[in-house]
Amino acid sequence: MRIAIGSDHAGFRLKEIIKKRFSNPGREFTDFGANTPEPVDYPDIAGAVAEAVSRGNYDQGILICGTGIGMAIAANKVPGIRAALCHDIFTAKAAREHNDANILTLGERVLQSEIACDIVEAWLEGHFAGGRHAGRLAKIRQLEQKYSC
Repeated sequence: MRIAIGSDHAGFRLKEIIKKRFSNPGREFTDFGANTPEPVDYPDIAGAVAEAVSRGNYDQGILICGTGIGMAIAANKVPGIRAALCHDIFTAKAAREHNDANILTLGERVLQSEIACDIVEAWLEGHFAGGRHAGRLAKIRQLEQKYSC
């Protein structure tokens, strides 16, 4: 599995923890920055990760900022992206099973690192359930097309 990961300065520490904890021979992370805790603009990182996932260069993406909100908003502007801000294991599982979320967003300032890692694990292990949820995703794609320029 190829995972694009990125953060702004407010998510840098958690990004490094996640990469270290979840890297293994079957899971490859590519880091899109930030590379230091120096201030950067989250839309730049979110855009780069979301575009890479949307093009199919990566299976999934993880974005981290202070709250996860800005990253989710920015990533969801890219066609084909379903970025989900998750705060617990239940929302992480639902994001994968019901929404086929292809990007997880997290907030370093609102989550303890162990809880964040539990969320990442649940999200990475989750799978899209299909069935009735597939029709709902089709409707999301229709909305996306309707408002595309």
